[in-house]
Amino acid sequence: MMRTVKDVSKITGVSVRTLHHYDAIGLLKPTKVTEAGYRMYDDTALSRLQNILLFRELQFPLKEIKVILDSPDFDPSEVIAQQIGLLELQYKRIGELISFAREIQKKGVVTMDFDVFDKKEIEKYKEEVQAKWGNTKAYQEYKQKDVARNEGSYSKIATELMAVFSELGGLKHLTPDSDEVQKKISALQKFITDHYYTCTNEILRGLGELYVCDERFKGTLDRAGGDGTAEFVSQAISVYCSH
Repeated sequence: MMRTVKDVSKITGVSVRTLHHYDAIGLLKPTKVTEAGYRMYDDTALSRLQNILLFRELQFPLKEIKVILDSPDFDPSEVIAQQIGLLELQYKRIGELISFAREIQKKGVVTMDFDVFDKKEIEKYKEEVQAKWGNTKAYQEYKQKDVARNEGSYSKIATELMAVFSELGGLKHLTPDSDEVQKKISALQKFITDHYYTCTNEILRGLGELYVCDERFKGTLDRAGGDGTAEFVSQAISVYCSH
């Protein structure tokens, strides 16, 4: 049975914009696209979406979810077992947090015990899952650049990236397709490639959609370049990737 993107959104609760973003970054491609341009999804696609949503609940970044699901050694039964293991660890931790909070409520004082906030066990398990499936070229490229960064450079790179968005915000008086704006989008693409991962036009287009559909990104960009920056950058990226 084939379903439209609106049907999938209604069934799963995932917004149409998010499904479009998943398509743009290659995380969840529709089974087919009709001549009229409608995205259609079959049960196999819905099964993949189910895996995506489970990994999102487990706080896996989209890039790492794509690596896992696209791994040539991907084993659905093994992956679901790993997901269950992680969910059980989180369930156990939430139970401990509830007990900890009730203890504070009961005693009316702050209990100086921070062991309950320790997530080492969960993080270790997640690292094992990532190591199992993260053997693709794109994942290794991201990890190599991640290892090369030190604690001080994280802040420096983030500041430089925000400066790019600030400069783009200062160009809002121009049209998104103007040469100056398009050159700045090209610089943004190069910056992401140099510091994070190879930012293809497809990935950049997906980021452009994310900048407006995710309130956290939208807020960050608007703070960097002023109100409307996220929407402006998204439009400029759309123009850039269409050329």
